[in-house]
Amino acid sequence: MSEVKKIATRESYGNALVELGKLHDDVVVLDADLAGATKTGMFKKAFPERFIDCGIAEGNMIGVAAGIATTGKVPFASTFAMFAAGRAFEQVRNSVGYPKNNVKIGATHAGISVGEDGATHQCNEDIALMRTIPGMVVISPADDVEARAAVFAAYEHQGPVYMRFGRLAVPVINDNPDYKFEIGKGIVLREGKDVTIVATGLEVSESLAAAEKLAADGIDAKVINIHTIKPIDEELIVAAAKETGKVVTVEEHSVIGGLGSAVCDVLSEKLPTPVLKIGVMDTFGESGPAVELIKKYGLDADSICEKVKAFVKQAEILEILKEIRQSKKNYLLFSKYMEALIAFHKYYGGKEQ
Repeated sequence: MSEVKKIATRESYGNALVELGKLHDDVVVLDADLAGATKTGMFKKAFPERFIDCGIAEGNMIGVAAGIATTGKVPFASTFAMFAAGRAFEQVRNSVGYPKNNVKIGATHAGISVGEDGATHQCNEDIALMRTIPGMVVISPADDVEARAAVFAAYEHQGPVYMRFGRLAVPVINDNPDYKFEIGKGIVLREGKDVTIVATGLEVSESLAAAEKLAADGIDAKVINIHTIKPIDEELIVAAAKETGKVVTVEEHSVIGGLGSAVCDVLSEKLPTPVLKIGVMDTFGESGPAVELIKKYGLDADSICEKVKAFVKQAEILEILKEIRQSKKNYLLFSKYMEALIAFHKYYGGKEQ
């Protein structure tokens, strides 16, 4: 069995910027004293005259990028997600979003996979923050191929774009000749009829692995890669929900305001469907090896598999209850049965006799 190729999407970002710079002399790259970590240092080495180090002043960097955009250049402003979406939020909103300036934000080191840097640097809220800015495109690529494609697509798009990249090396899953990246269009990676798993970022490969495990247990899972969280592919999500009747979202981000919330926004309006959101719960991260943290926070393939199995089982029970309620006679019989069962447990304390 051949070894799975793994590349961190921040590496992909750096390489793509160099390729883009060779093709377009209007590309300018800015960083906030983190060029070695964000990999914009690759662009600096190739095109030093088009690289600006703004120092540890992220808000200022976004303001400078916005000003450069007004001259017709296409600036890519880079730093860690915590500082790009968090510290510089006001400048992103008012200097980039509000005037619709053509600024591309390359945010690296997103999510708990930042690892040892700990909770202060593990930004699990950036997608939620960027989604709220009118007109902002939000992209979270799954692998090296997709990250490179996202950079080129961001350049071609007229308007603000936020791209989310990671520190951890992740499996390359899109290395096929038919792969096509299009802003706002999801990709079906695996067909299935029992449940739909909608994933983004590094959780796409984990979800594919989980789907294989589910298949061994008789659950046929459809897997969709949503690389663009805004604008989201509403048509694909609704069609998948209609087909399987159950949807699970998986993201290396808070379950509040991220992919899960975006999918629920669509389905609550277009096709109410049972949804399970898998992600970082209402909590901060912690320092530790990235792979171990992903497992601890329930974002690895095994954890996803177990959560989906429980969700599918719960949905089946609810469906049975729904069918019982459709028959008044059966519903009354079931109600009596449940009353008797509850009384039994109250009397015996739920202990074996």
